[in-house]
Amino acid sequence: MMRYLYTLLFTLCIPLILLRLWLRGRKLPAYRQRWTERFGIFPAPNQNKNFIWVHTVSVGEFIAAKPMIDQLLALNNYQLAVTTMTPTGSERVTATYGDKVFHVYAPYDLPFSLSPFLNKIKPRLAVFLETELWPNTLHACAKRNIPTLLANARLSEKSARGYQKVSWLSKPMLQKLSLAAIQNSADAARFKALGLAQEKAEIIGNIKFDIAVSDELRIQARKLKQQLSSDGLYNTWIAASTHKGEDEIILEAFDLLRKQHPLARLILVPRHPDRFNSVFELCEKRGFKTLRRSDNHSTLNSDKFDIYLGDTMGEMMLLFGCADIAFVGGSFVNNGGHNTIEPAVWRLPILSGPSQFNFLDISRMLTKAGGLITVNNSEQLSQQLMELFHQEKALVAGAAAAKVAEQNQGALARLMAIIQKQIASVHDRSQSFS
Repeated sequence: MMRYLYTLLFTLCIPLILLRLWLRGRKLPAYRQRWTERFGIFPAPNQNKNFIWVHTVSVGEFIAAKPMIDQLLALNNYQLAVTTMTPTGSERVTATYGDKVFHVYAPYDLPFSLSPFLNKIKPRLAVFLETELWPNTLHACAKRNIPTLLANARLSEKSARGYQKVSWLSKPMLQKLSLAAIQNSADAARFKALGLAQEKAEIIGNIKFDIAVSDELRIQARKLKQQLSSDGLYNTWIAASTHKGEDEIILEAFDLLRKQHPLARLILVPRHPDRFNSVFELCEKRGFKTLRRSDNHSTLNSDKFDIYLGDTMGEMMLLFGCADIAFVGGSFVNNGGHNTIEPAVWRLPILSGPSQFNFLDISRMLTKAGGLITVNNSEQLSQQLMELFHQEKALVAGAAAAKVAEQNQGALARLMAIIQKQIASVHDRSQSFS
């Protein structure tokens, strides 16, 4: 009964949701395109093999899921339908895989959107990333005997409190979930407290630790870093995935730093593409000569810029590889922080603001090892940057961060074993019915 009430309220909100898409399209026109896909309206794909449905909300989840998707493609037993909710996520899927996977936007969590989607895709398994759970989606999959797996599952204390407030909806939803491959014991305990059965919870670790830096990427990063540092003359730090309200703090810290260390450069990467232009204008307004990555400058070997603005998509790992120190954004605002594993893999010393609840366990491990330092304001950020520009301290901190990343690898292999077990169980059931 409660799910029906939820469905009614969601349906009544559809005009507001479409209006929001239209308004967001003023800055990012892709929000106004392909909106019918969100209602399950798209041409049905050619089905040479059975489908596995993989849902990744946006860029961050897609990047985390990519090694899993690569291994599923390598099995060559199933076609993959990869869905996202955002245009930036959609662009990453298309740019990375082209026609190797079938891609559309995920359907809204409404029966009249889910039904045509599932009828066209006919998935044998549905895999959702991290916290992406929806009541009608899980109900529709269960009704069609489609196993559902929450991969790399996480549940912060803040999110758990939110789910607890709507336990009348979240508990039945979790009961429909087939299995959760959870990052750690604390998250598992929170899932169980909300109603997930003990036998449906498996702790595997965090697949984000299983990120690999290819030789090709290392070569690209080495070349770009040489240009950005003017052949090693400048020390370069990156402020990655910054949110609205953080850039002013970053630029204030950079201004303080340059007064003590003039040979410093900043790579600034806003989290959302609709902020690229405004952040560029902010940098220029603050008096910093700023080059945009998207302008494809033929040469960067000069002293004519202060900030390199990362205003392209899908290049975060490359840009981390160009820096000496990393600050990870979403942490000076109450957003919970972003992925600190990526700079750790590059052996970078890591700085973060105080908001870290999205990666709390990872932050604790990195801090304990000496690979991450928490700063609370622009003055502390500037001070820590100045100290880390002394190479010996930076090398020690970077090595400590890399060690944490290396010691926690292996979750991907455990996840793939779970997926293959789920696939085998589906096959066995289909054989018994034939």
